[in-house]
Amino acid sequence: MAHQSKRPRAADLAGDVTARAAKSARHPASSYPASQPSAPGSSQTSIAVPSASTMQRLPRQFEDAEPFSQDLTQNDDGPSLELYGSLESKIVGVRYYTGMATTGEVVVCKRDPSNQYDGNAIRVDNVLGRQIGHIPRTVAAKLAPYIDGGDCAIEAVLTGEKDFYDCPIRIFIYGTSNALERPRLEERLKNDRLVKAGQLMQTRKDNDQQRQAMGLRSGRGTAGLPSGKPEASSLAQLAQASQAVNFRAEGDIVQTLAMDEDQLSKMPQAKQPDGLGATLLPYQLQGLAWLMSREKPAFPEPGSSDSTQLWRRDAQGRYFNIATNFTITAAPRLLSGGILADDMGLGKTLQIISLIMAGGPGSTLIVAPVGVMSNWEQQIQRHVLDGHAPSVAIYHGAARQTAVKSLEGFRVVITSYGTLSSEANGGALSKVNWRRVVLDEGHTIRNAKTKAAEAACKLNAQSRWVLTGTPIVNNIRDLHSLLKFLRITGGIEQSDVFNTVIARPLAVGGRRAQALLQSLMKDLCLRRRKDMKFYIHRITFWPDEEKKYEALLSEAQGALQEFQSNSRNGQKGRFQGVLERLLRLRQTCNHWTLCKERIADLLKLLDEQDVVQLTPENCALLQQALQLVIESQEECPVCFDLMTSPVITHCKHVFCRPCISKVISIQEKCPLCRVALLSPEQLIEPAPERSAQEEEALLDPETKSSKTEALLKILQATLKNDGSKVIIFSQWTSFLTVIQRQLDEAGYTYTRVDGSLNTRQRDAAIQSLDHDPSTRIMLASLAVCSVGLNLVSADTVVLADSWWAPAIEDQAVDRVHRLGQTRPTTVWRLVMEGTVEERVLDIQSEKRELVNKAFQEKKGEKKTRETRMGDILKLLA
Repeated sequence: MAHQSKRPRAADLAGDVTARAAKSARHPASSYPASQPSAPGSSQTSIAVPSASTMQRLPRQFEDAEPFSQDLTQNDDGPSLELYGSLESKIVGVRYYTGMATTGEVVVCKRDPSNQYDGNAIRVDNVLGRQIGHIPRTVAAKLAPYIDGGDCAIEAVLTGEKDFYDCPIRIFIYGTSNALERPRLEERLKNDRLVKAGQLMQTRKDNDQQRQAMGLRSGRGTAGLPSGKPEASSLAQLAQASQAVNFRAEGDIVQTLAMDEDQLSKMPQAKQPDGLGATLLPYQLQGLAWLMSREKPAFPEPGSSDSTQLWRRDAQGRYFNIATNFTITAAPRLLSGGILADDMGLGKTLQIISLIMAGGPGSTLIVAPVGVMSNWEQQIQRHVLDGHAPSVAIYHGAARQTAVKSLEGFRVVITSYGTLSSEANGGALSKVNWRRVVLDEGHTIRNAKTKAAEAACKLNAQSRWVLTGTPIVNNIRDLHSLLKFLRITGGIEQSDVFNTVIARPLAVGGRRAQALLQSLMKDLCLRRRKDMKFYIHRITFWPDEEKKYEALLSEAQGALQEFQSNSRNGQKGRFQGVLERLLRLRQTCNHWTLCKERIADLLKLLDEQDVVQLTPENCALLQQALQLVIESQEECPVCFDLMTSPVITHCKHVFCRPCISKVISIQEKCPLCRVALLSPEQLIEPAPERSAQEEEALLDPETKSSKTEALLKILQATLKNDGSKVIIFSQWTSFLTVIQRQLDEAGYTYTRVDGSLNTRQRDAAIQSLDHDPSTRIMLASLAVCSVGLNLVSADTVVLADSWWAPAIEDQAVDRVHRLGQTRPTTVWRLVMEGTVEERVLDIQSEKRELVNKAFQEKKGEKKTRETRMGDILKLLA
């Protein structure tokens, strides 16, 4: 298992409720929802969010297609909010309502404009949705215009017991975090006597300090090799001359919250299930025992300090939710299931198959991406003994018609997220009472507003499971969507309550919120990691290489200044020029010969034409423009994720093919320029990767570079170990060709996998690596080898280059370091010292640290562009 990150000190999650409420009333800056900016994009208690279900129905041919991350009609959640102040008030009319209320309890405030007695009404509910009463008419009259206009949002906590007529409450007011707009809102709030001037001054100061504390550090990395470093001729010397890092530890939020190494080692093991042919490894037997226990959860004993799913029992036996301070006498419902978040390659599929075999009768529904569905059926056939195999139905496409009448007769039903989405309103899947529902790649439903997430939440099941290596992808709201699917109780299943007690406090490092989340994740999530040695090997340029790099850097800085100047003057900027020069800088870090091709014709085309005629020549230029975006790892403007099957339009905009295809089916216009008419025939795909033979004619691979020399030293030292094999990954096939020529000169036997190979050639290359003892090196295109391949015959990975997001690199490494790997795995990342490569690592580290410590929300498209521009400014500083 990987080294465990330092865990935050545990906080008392309950404590003395009355004392805490009293403190809340005296000290607004440190009260329960402490002074803190909203996590951007968070949903507020007082704002009604439109449902995404208003999206038009897709044509029939898309019904079984994979869902994309965001419905087209899903509104942006708006700007980030921060605390302005709070006011003491009361809930009136409580004698007319039955909702329970407890001191210190989080309550939900909702505008009630249809109220027949008061059009400004604001009702107050407890976390079970039962009404307690209303905000007083005079206070509501002041607050309602702010809420209705979207200027403010409110959250509230009870500060005393409910009397016959009323109940004391403290209302927290949140507004824009925009420094230019805040003074105007402050003035309005003061004039309406909602927040006092002293509070406004204090919260403004607190918010400024928090922003500074959460800000990204700038500057380049300082760790590097000392000058005059000795020649390294062994792995030990190379490792000593490199920086050892904990692989992906910085960004593994879940690992900081889930069980630590000591707790994992003490987990009990289940018995090997009858009928299972595969012999489970010890950690898989521990996983099975955990899965079985979480399907039958139990409350802690009365008076115990333990909690189950954030529920604790007091000495009188009442049930107390430590997140929302809600107390109830009758036992609430506990969810059955959880999140299995083991690393890829540790056998999540096999553990679930074992649970099905050991978990008694009933039908299990497995929802998986289309490309993974057949793998489930194959794994069941492979690992379950003849005569014990459960009956399996694939419920997808045309097969739905034959299986629909007898779904409950199958032990296992496998379907896709697309099929699930298409049947959200009364389909066959929603009519079955499933023994359990399993979401494979469960982070697919991380956006709770998508049809897939809504459909998954509607399924009827005794137990619910989420399988994912990344339960938190972009922000903490990803986890809320999973908790909503799992049907947790106590209040945090509601997005506004989740935001109040967890998301908003986490955005500023709130210790109590982090302790709550840690308690929850220890209870519901099992996370095991794989051991791996990971080294950053910094390399110094040779003098002639450094001159070339500095010349390109100066050119890139000039292009960036020109772009910024034109943008400030309202002129059309040439951002593609900045990207092109940045790309050349990165390629120079590998080998100068990669920079021979410049794309002046492309830049001229992009400047002069808004819509390009799709001639063969222009299509080739558009493909080069598309390649710039792909290699820069830009996000799709529709789903805001790294692009899947990227394409470029004749109006020069780049999207995921699935995203833009669905846009075309609905509106037939480009969603960015909203002018160009689009059709599937006008989507240009990337040019195929060139083969080594084609690239040799364009390159001068004869000359070594400082990076290729360092790579050869690592190869020489690694291959001294009998049986060791190496995978060399690069984003550029042209660099693989340069390396290939130098491997020929050194006399190494190697194989190669890239996008120019067909399936037969690719299989032959992998067979050679697996079974030919003399083939000890594979040259691999990162894009091709990040998914779908098993490369466990190698034990060493070299990442020749780096860029924004490490996710693709992580997936590529996981092809080597996965189930079936019997040897220790070592990863080398080659980085040119003092260059954009080193600064990329700083940016990656900063982003991971922010996500890890502050659970920062993902920004909208505009904010993403601003962030990316900030990154480029750092790279070219």
